[in-house]
Amino acid sequence: MASSDQIRLLLIEDVPQVAQYVRGLLVSQSQIKLLDVLTDGGQALAQVPEVRPDVVIVDALLQGRIKGLQVVKQLHESGAGVPVIVLTVPQQPVNVDPDGGILGVLSMPFSGYDLISRVTQVHKDHAALSERAASTTIAVFAPKGGVGKTTIAFNLAVAAARIGARTVVIDGSIQFADMRALLRVPADSPSILDLPTDRVAESDLADVIWRDPSGIDILLAPPRIEMAEMVTLRDVEKVLSLLRKLYDIVVIDMSMALDELNLALLDRADTILEIVTYDSTTIHNTIALADTFRVIGYPPTKVQYLVNRADSSAGIDPADLFRALGRAPEHQVRSDGAVVVAANNQGVPFVLSDPGAGVSQDIERVAASLVPGGRLAAVGAR
Repeated sequence: MASSDQIRLLLIEDVPQVAQYVRGLLVSQSQIKLLDVLTDGGQALAQVPEVRPDVVIVDALLQGRIKGLQVVKQLHESGAGVPVIVLTVPQQPVNVDPDGGILGVLSMPFSGYDLISRVTQVHKDHAALSERAASTTIAVFAPKGGVGKTTIAFNLAVAAARIGARTVVIDGSIQFADMRALLRVPADSPSILDLPTDRVAESDLADVIWRDPSGIDILLAPPRIEMAEMVTLRDVEKVLSLLRKLYDIVVIDMSMALDELNLALLDRADTILEIVTYDSTTIHNTIALADTFRVIGYPPTKVQYLVNRADSSAGIDPADLFRALGRAPEHQVRSDGAVVVAANNQGVPFVLSDPGAGVSQDIERVAASLVPGGRLAAVGAR
């Protein structure tokens, strides 16, 4: 692991034997770099901004003028923004308390695996929380092809940008590049494969992002099918982390497969916007997918249903669809083929080419409900 990817650890521990034990556990690995050991909790507030650790371990049994849990409280109230793991013993249990600044607990005795896995997980959880505070990721997913998923993802992103959100789209259909096809992007346009394979910087991203005339940015999938196998899970996760820091809204146009890459993207999404239609196969697949999401452990609130072509029930009773979903769908978008097809044939969003159309207004309402503060912004813009 490159040094830039190492987790920087600060240990606050006044028992030399414990400090030496931690040093010994970390000496033969490269994931975590021990920056320093502080024996005085009173030094923590000054040293944390100085050494800039990614994670701090504090011994709850710390002696001296400032006790261990007082150090935790001071760090939390100072707004240092660094996750803390509390080291304790079974006789004096401490509970994980994110609101109190404790993101992890490590009880003695512990092994090297316990130490490394706890530090790594706390660092990952803190990074995810920080990203979520700064942005919202919407994975647009469908259990069946031909339901308008890519068209909705594109227009939803443009509608989000129209109400003031910095918006980027990830063409998550890595193999078939649905977004690239919809927008008729030249084959030689850069894709995710043109990013560096180690650490991705904002300047690298600027050279690769497709700047669409509609006002949104798009990270394109590779131009050829066989290139899909060159895109790794690690690459996608790194890019998504960076995009969440740079944009208010990240829209992912997903493929249908529930493979390792898609599951990782769905895990990282704040909302899964699942597109359904009045079609028996779609309804069957939607029920099967709901069962899978329950097994995975996704809460019902993570998934929102959007009924596309909602005014074309094709003989299916809407009540049957609602029963299949287990609830009323959160969103409905009407069918307006003349508007949608004409815009798609030109590679432009219908929310811009015909903003007064009913289908455009439906998408704007979806965007307003999904973008934090979007409803107020949308009202103010009218």
